[in-house]
Amino acid sequence: MPKVVSHIVTRPGRTHGDPDVEIPVAEDLVTEPGNPVREEDLSYYGREHPIEAHFIENSADREWLWTMYTPEFAEWRRRHEERERPLAEAGEVSGDIEPTSEPQPGIDVTESIRTKARELGFGETGFTRYDRRYTYTSRKRWVRFTHAICLALEQDYAATQTLPSEESEHAHFGTYEIEEAYCLELADHIRSLGYHAQIHGHSDSSAPYIPLFVSAGLGQLGANGQLLSPHFGSRARLMVITTDAPVTHDEPIDYGINQFCEKCQVCVNRCPSNALAKDKVWWRGAKKNKVSYKRCRPIMGRYDGCAICMKTCPVQRYGMQPVMEHYVATGKVLGKGTHNLEGYTLKDKGYFGPKEKPHFDKGFFDIPRGKEEDWLFEKFKERIAKEGAPPDGEATGFANEVKEALDKSHSKVGQVEP
Repeated sequence: MPKVVSHIVTRPGRTHGDPDVEIPVAEDLVTEPGNPVREEDLSYYGREHPIEAHFIENSADREWLWTMYTPEFAEWRRRHEERERPLAEAGEVSGDIEPTSEPQPGIDVTESIRTKARELGFGETGFTRYDRRYTYTSRKRWVRFTHAICLALEQDYAATQTLPSEESEHAHFGTYEIEEAYCLELADHIRSLGYHAQIHGHSDSSAPYIPLFVSAGLGQLGANGQLLSPHFGSRARLMVITTDAPVTHDEPIDYGINQFCEKCQVCVNRCPSNALAKDKVWWRGAKKNKVSYKRCRPIMGRYDGCAICMKTCPVQRYGMQPVMEHYVATGKVLGKGTHNLEGYTLKDKGYFGPKEKPHFDKGFFDIPRGKEEDWLFEKFKERIAKEGAPPDGEATGFANEVKEALDKSHSKVGQVEP
């Protein structure tokens, strides 16, 4: 049955110069702008239990991940990291670079920055306060400025629909290379206006960026744990620039996603490893569908980044405007139950259509866990329990392995989040 429209969200077009789009939000999808949060809980966890980047907290599986790559893709990844390293190093010191002109007092530069970002190719640009409560422990001393410019660059559509595949992984990592170069250029523009600009990349990320994007009105958190933005859903790569420039903050928007995802559930039902929770929980002050890392990571590593939760999201596949228009007209989720949306192929398992999923035995999920140094220590203890104390030389070798793991954890510049 047709739905009553509560409100219409108007957003800039997909690319610079395109006409605005209007997204209807049905009355029964209305919740609140942004996502539900408990401010007191956010403050408590940010103060007492600050979070750390996953590639530090879960560093044990980094080396394992490389063993899952084909030789061709491993070589491609090495070349990618070589190309990205200078971009990441430039971002690391970007906050220290002085402006190239004097600021004009009383001038709000928001639209100048937004226009430049759109001209560069960013599909979504928004402004908000940089919320330090989300900052990773290892980056707290690095972050300098108050205002966050949220920037989303679209990933190639056709490559994304081949998920999971090496082709889609090329698009994933390749988009970051383009985006980081764009951010360097946008930072130069901000400095030309008389202000500082600090680039927060993906290989040296300072925080989970999705809460900032939601606060800036660029989408809402989906059941797949990803930002669902108007034009390309989760098919985008996110970066942030912080600045001391005087900008006007955008406001969170209710696109209807909070309630829509509860009705849709396609990503939850199609996840090959059952890593997505059907019901939302309160987690560190946010209400969300919690993703299980221990179930998600093994399939990501073994199946070219997986991301089936991205592929099977109708907002990613068709765009938010068509999805919401279809829901208003019919009360149904566009594409749900069809092979076009829900079908996927796993390279050693075959094709799975709607209501079909692969089976994995228990050993499939047995991969290195937690921090690399902790994992090494646990394995060393297990060996001692079985074989007794090792010779001095082997104990020294173990100590060197732990030191190497710690050194890698503390040296993040140029690292690429797997």
